[in-house]
Amino acid sequence: MKGPGIFLAQFMGDQAPFNSFDSLCKWAGGLGYKGVQIPSWDGRCIDLKKAAESKAYCDEFTGTAKKHGLVVSELSTHLQGQLVAVHPAFDEQFDGFAPKEVHGKPAARQAWAVEQVKLALKASQNLGCNAMPSFTGALMWHTMYPWPQRPAGLVQEGFSELARRWLPILDEADRCGVDVAWEVHPGEDVHDGATWELMLEHVKNHKRANILFDPSHFVLQQLDYCEYIELYHERIKCFHVKDAEFRPNGRTGVYGGYQGWKDRAGRFRSTGDGQVDFSRIFTLLTKHGYQGWATIEWECCFKDPEQGAREGAPFIQKHMITPAKKAFDDFAGGTVDKAQLHRVLGIGGEKAAKK
Repeated sequence: MKGPGIFLAQFMGDQAPFNSFDSLCKWAGGLGYKGVQIPSWDGRCIDLKKAAESKAYCDEFTGTAKKHGLVVSELSTHLQGQLVAVHPAFDEQFDGFAPKEVHGKPAARQAWAVEQVKLALKASQNLGCNAMPSFTGALMWHTMYPWPQRPAGLVQEGFSELARRWLPILDEADRCGVDVAWEVHPGEDVHDGATWELMLEHVKNHKRANILFDPSHFVLQQLDYCEYIELYHERIKCFHVKDAEFRPNGRTGVYGGYQGWKDRAGRFRSTGDGQVDFSRIFTLLTKHGYQGWATIEWECCFKDPEQGAREGAPFIQKHMITPAKKAFDDFAGGTVDKAQLHRVLGIGGEKAAKK
């Protein structure tokens, strides 16, 4: 496992040091981070088109990070991936993720999003990144609760359409040698284990279809995030170290009652302040040989982001595990001695031979 990393999206701003890639890297490196996950949609951070077209630009970009003791871990396409599939009910709300020239034009917006994701895959290849975090988007989220009753065949048709949109992108990912790692997240059609299995089935188990694991979203859904690792570890290619808590009461539960984040039963917390068992998560990921980055995604309705960032790097460092080179009880070592094994088992020897 590599880390600590930090996702820069929540820290970008118009004031120094958060308004340029160079100053952000200096800030993050000074806090002890080793990798930066890049929001590919933010022009203050990266010129995505140039990164897709120019290896020289990418070399300069990674050189800026290296100057501050950092590497570029991944390019995120969360916002563009969301726009690959948008139900019309959400058109106006999601227009803000796209340039003004495609606002109110769903087909044009989707085409722009697909092109953006493909540019990010090529840019990832140029930057030497092997995974790209994203969202699947959603065509069925408004039908998530089974009332009114869903029409027969709706789920299969919805995932067929979602797969139709993503398969050409996954093929491009394969050409670039980059895994697409969808964040399993409420609001996306892929938001838990069952929906992940449906998506994987419909994209024909494409080898570039993979997962960004973020336990905070499972806490809010009351899903067993540790068993999730056991079930799907082979497809986990990215990891957001993000905390959450779920404290239901007489007023609100899983659905939140339209309340603001501070008043919801389920809410995101700065890393270490919530209920996620990160010791167990890091142990399970180490058990299954996870080779990707452990990256802070800071979101909290109480704590200042800069405090959360300061606390994040040592938190990850504390939890990272160097895999053991041999078993703790293998102090004797040596080669296999079959005669000894037979003696221990009580087999072989003259009497056994006679029988």
